[in-house]
Amino acid sequence: MGRNAPEAILQRQIIQLAKMNGFLVHHSRNVQLADGRWMTAISGNAGFPDLVLAHPERGVVLIELKSDTGKLTPGQVAWRNAFNGQVEYWIVRPADLDKLAKRLGRAPR
Repeated sequence: MGRNAPEAILQRQIIQLAKMNGFLVHHSRNVQLADGRWMTAISGNAGFPDLVLAHPERGVVLIELKSDTGKLTPGQVAWRNAFNGQVEYWIVRPADLDKLAKRLGRAPR
């Protein structure tokens, strides 16, 4: 994902929003290899959500970032299914930013 790709822009907006609302933020950075491919150095299964947000009163939110037309990879689907509603997991597209902003400003239901 290039620096100005829609998902990268969205990621910067969400990180700023989360920090403004007192959340801790985790993101595993990806790097572009010499051959042009993108890679995130991890141990474990591919497809883990892009952002983990944690707040002592507002809970933990896992976020998968997608452009307007982006689709989940098989690894991302496997993680989403493994969470099975036990963890607050969002797929966030640019149009979802206002809804997420409201969520980050209040405690979960």
